[in-house]
Amino acid sequence: MFRFEVVKSDRKARRGRLHTPRGIIETPVFMPVGTQGTVKAMIHKLLEEVGTQIILGNTYHLYLRPGVDIIKEAGGLHSFIGWQKPILTDSGGFQVFSLARERLKDGRSKVKITQDGVHFRDHLSGDHHFFTPEKVIELQEAFGSDIIMPLDECVEYPTTYAYAKEALERTLAWLDRSIRAKKRQDQVLFGIVQGAFFEDLRKESALRTAERELFGYSIGGLSVGEPREVMVEMAELVCEYLPWEKPRYLMGVGMPEDLLMAVGAGVDMFDCVAPTRMARTGTLFTSQGRINIRAERYKRDFSPPDPECNCYTCKNFSKAYLRHLFASDEISAYILNTIHNLYFYHRLMDGVRKAIEEGSFEQYKKQWLEKLSVAVG
Repeated sequence: MFRFEVVKSDRKARRGRLHTPRGIIETPVFMPVGTQGTVKAMIHKLLEEVGTQIILGNTYHLYLRPGVDIIKEAGGLHSFIGWQKPILTDSGGFQVFSLARERLKDGRSKVKITQDGVHFRDHLSGDHHFFTPEKVIELQEAFGSDIIMPLDECVEYPTTYAYAKEALERTLAWLDRSIRAKKRQDQVLFGIVQGAFFEDLRKESALRTAERELFGYSIGGLSVGEPREVMVEMAELVCEYLPWEKPRYLMGVGMPEDLLMAVGAGVDMFDCVAPTRMARTGTLFTSQGRINIRAERYKRDFSPPDPECNCYTCKNFSKAYLRHLFASDEISAYILNTIHNLYFYHRLMDGVRKAIEEGSFEQYKKQWLEKLSVAVG
């Protein structure tokens, strides 16, 4: 039911197809983040209209709200949210470990990591929970998502070599437990490569994770505060040691520049909240550079946000109108901005796929990196 094929390559950049029971995903692909079963400021009809092939859900958040029992009663996550295309759910590990930065009133961490799993207090009520690798797989099998992730340990930047090594070993041990716990055959499991920012640990993690012969492999623990060039260097290094014939997913990385650089390193799949979150704060990505629609300069600018864009927003509305909506705190400002940003991302990836097919990816990447370096205002 699941199959991945690399149909064309241009140096390290790959043009692929990921076959799933719910449709074919053309790669490289950007996956909008639907943390709680919805992409913020969008409805599914609009997601399909802008070209979304697959969305991402979050196990941690869905576990808290609405809860696994509600989703099971609804017939699974696809039925519950009314989205019939593929869904990828992450393990919730990143969200759990991000809680480790927070402290209770008595100074204790909200998270305690053991070999068995992770004890944590949630961000809503402060209740205690315990995630094991087995529980995370059980939750995702109940959700019925198409692509699932194992529990892993994502460390902060910077970190010590000793702790990065410890987290690497724990992630591999948890992966083995996840593989044993997985029962459903209509889902595929990806492994997650860790190792922080140490080249030998990244290589070791990639090689040892690839030994498990999983459907695909994720690169975790990047975009956690490191410089862009370090992120790209680590992604490229990991891709060298992952199987060519398997899909590669760079988790949580998604500025347009990042996508282009990482595709050039050999990555196939991406997710990030950047296009939707930045849309809600008034930042639009355009072929002429990044613009802040809140700026005074657009008060009487009746041109479209991007004259080269064919999205619903750009075909029907001006910068002045979008600025007015934002200044008036109208909900439609978030919707129209999000439509544009997601359309921009999907068209960028359309261009990436075409450029790889034509053998001109490096030229395409260079042209777009020059455009994206411009901040119009």
